[in-house]
Amino acid sequence: MEIIRTVRGLHKAVADARSKNRSIGLVPTMGALHAGHMSLVDRSMKENGFTVVSVFVNPTQFNNPDDLRTYPRTEEADCRLLEAAGVDVAFIPTVEEMYPEPDTRVFDLGPVAQVMEGAMRPGHFNGVAQVVSRLMVMASPDRAYFGEKDFQQIAVIRRMVEIEKLPVEIVDCPICREPDGLALSSRNVRLTPEQRAIAPEIHRALEASLAYAADGHSLRQTVEHVTDTINSFPGMEVEYYEIVDPLTMQPLGEWPSDKAEAVGCVTVWCGDVRLIDNIKYTLSHRS
Repeated sequence: MEIIRTVRGLHKAVADARSKNRSIGLVPTMGALHAGHMSLVDRSMKENGFTVVSVFVNPTQFNNPDDLRTYPRTEEADCRLLEAAGVDVAFIPTVEEMYPEPDTRVFDLGPVAQVMEGAMRPGHFNGVAQVVSRLMVMASPDRAYFGEKDFQQIAVIRRMVEIEKLPVEIVDCPICREPDGLALSSRNVRLTPEQRAIAPEIHRALEASLAYAADGHSLRQTVEHVTDTINSFPGMEVEYYEIVDPLTMQPLGEWPSDKAEAVGCVTVWCGDVRLIDNIKYTLSHRS
């Protein structure tokens, strides 16, 4: 595996791979890698001849300075994981390399970026669009891989790709979980033992809501049930739970009447750690 820290070096490595007719896969990460990230890496390596994994904590997507400061950084461990997996390139730039000048672009991301995370974290998705668009230009991938835990983010990135007319396929990959159901996240390492013990109740509440909805409860009742269930655990507080259209991300007022899916997206404060998760509802859950 080659560790590259400059855009020029990345361009050269990608050009060399292209000269050998190898397709390019990109896995953008902010480091602190776990099995969820590695599942994206594995898929990219299966579907492409050359895989680039970026490790970069992007400052423009943090609207909370404390969150940026405390975000885990584990470069040496990350590189060991990536090398063991057989990744071709780990792209690990500095902030100055990524942003030699301030990125003042404002993307017209539309309604998909205005709700849930977009409402709670002003500027967050514009920062995501800034860094991902830069990475895609730098790496020129055929495919880029993202985890469904960040469900809304995938919709935002698809919108950004459409705006920028980037020739890249966005590949969404299933959530990876701990054996007790907690969605894998780099932030999980910040949980105290007590918080880690109750955090799986987030997923349990979402799972239980499938049967609750199937029993004939309305969408609004289901939202309230999930919220109340999670809030009943000391130390956990739901910031929002919305059941949304999976394409537009707009909150739904009632269950879809056709076979379209709905997706429940939740953000929960577990102490001072902000955790997200989601679940898919289908017609079979509501009939």
